[in-house]
Amino acid sequence: MIAAMEQSVRVDIRRHGALETDSVVIEEPLEIRVGDRALSVTLRTPGDDIELATGFVITESVVKSAEDIREVRHWGSPNVVRVALSDDVQIDWQRLQRHFYSTSSCGVCGKTSIDALRVSTKPLESNVRIEPRVIAQLPEMLRAQQRTFDATGGIHAAGAFKASGELIAIREDVGRHNAVDKVVGATINEPVDVLVLSGRAGFELVQKAIVARIPIVVAVGAPSSLAVELAREMHLTLLGFVRDGRYNVYADQCRNVDDASQSFSG
Repeated sequence: MIAAMEQSVRVDIRRHGALETDSVVIEEPLEIRVGDRALSVTLRTPGDDIELATGFVITESVVKSAEDIREVRHWGSPNVVRVALSDDVQIDWQRLQRHFYSTSSCGVCGKTSIDALRVSTKPLESNVRIEPRVIAQLPEMLRAQQRTFDATGGIHAAGAFKASGELIAIREDVGRHNAVDKVVGATINEPVDVLVLSGRAGFELVQKAIVARIPIVVAVGAPSSLAVELAREMHLTLLGFVRDGRYNVYADQCRNVDDASQSFSG
């Protein structure tokens, strides 16, 4: 569970002519380095930085697996994290020359084309199944753990779940892509069946789920056309508008999730 005090700050405001204070989410830059070279700068909410950097190098295919990572730690500053790789790991720096520069509103800014976004990976082959009733409950389970959102109303969340509905981990961040990377970094040693998103399911989030080998994505908001296309291509089950006991199925991949034409609020 995330402590809201670590991710928000009180600021002076005026409301109806009166001086008051309000909580706002903290947003600061984080430089992610691989060895001695800077790889990316992302605007994130401080906290879980080690998990963020770990998840980032995995979901952006900088490394092939968690076994390629020897150590991740802060490097001379609370806003710099260094990822040290195993001695036998080779990085294709030329491929990374397009350089990752991400902001809190877009996890893929600076990448030159849609073709460059597509990660060379195999379609998912998971036979995991999840019941519609469990699907309908996941957003409420995620929302119940969003402590910083309660304090600020201005932060995204991602949650990792088992198909049974068991919560594995939840992380919050001002950047929706950072929240996903934090969850991936937090669960590198435990298989995840379902990734739950507090907002929309954009292309970059679906891509991160595929690279992390998570077979089901549940989003409270809408998916994009590219997210749907990629989900179908890579055999990922993609569900959107999961709220009030209902949801839309944009990609099923024979996981029998139904289209929730009925309510599952009971």
